[in-house]
Amino acid sequence: MPAQSPPNHKGARIINAMSVDVEEYFQVSAFEKHIDRGDWERLPGRAEASVDRILALFSDQGVKATFFTLGWMAERHPKMVKRIVDDGHELASHGWSHVRVTEQSPGEFRQDVVRTRSLLEDLSGQPVRGYRAASYSIGADNLWALDILGETGHRYSSSIFPIRHDLYGMPEAPRFAFRPGEGGLLEVPITTVELMGRKIPCGGGGWFRFFPYRFSRWAIDRVNRRERQPAVFYFHPWEIDSEQPRQQGLGLKTRFRHYLNLERMEQRLTRLLQDFSWGRMDSIFLESTESNA
Repeated sequence: MPAQSPPNHKGARIINAMSVDVEEYFQVSAFEKHIDRGDWERLPGRAEASVDRILALFSDQGVKATFFTLGWMAERHPKMVKRIVDDGHELASHGWSHVRVTEQSPGEFRQDVVRTRSLLEDLSGQPVRGYRAASYSIGADNLWALDILGETGHRYSSSIFPIRHDLYGMPEAPRFAFRPGEGGLLEVPITTVELMGRKIPCGGGGWFRFFPYRFSRWAIDRVNRRERQPAVFYFHPWEIDSEQPRQQGLGLKTRFRHYLNLERMEQRLTRLLQDFSWGRMDSIFLESTESNA
């Protein structure tokens, strides 16, 4: 029998946040040394078709979600953006072209997020309030980025992963939504579960494809029931595309992380959508904080 989200402190079912990072398979940070940015335009794009599959899946399951979308993608696929918002989903920013914040100066970052937000708002006719950094690249050494996000009209970020990882992470960060500075911007981390004093990722990405589904279901249920917190889950369009072109010359770790269980991803996602209640990031985190203010 599918697990049911437990009641929150007000007696209502806990709604978890479902999110999609809209980018092409060739734009992932792990491929930076293998695919030149100058080649992006000539490579076959596949994300738009995958987004359409995701929209159909969400529609079938009655789920609304947040789509963190690259400006690069939105500029080339404006009709895709329209389909996302017409289906009732939240459109949020993933930056312009998947450049990690750790590789940007404050001025470059400001220009990047302003440009992306402006385009997404022009295309959608809706305010863009959320942002997620490429590869969760905001951490202890560049928290200035959160101040810039607040100054440029963003209301929340989902850019800090409270784990220790070889590519990103801020393990000392809180596990659940928090306000890191005085500017009022809300930071909403990807969900982890605590086991034996360690934070174990259970909010999507490669971990969702690596761990058995029953672990992900158990971990999210534990966060809901024991800690009375909504989970934040994410995935990418390329993760449901097992037919994507395979890159050559990849290291074993990169190949394992990117291609593991792609053929099982959509089936697992369907189970996840059925086993829990899901909604948009802004509805869950912004509206709840505003109503409690």
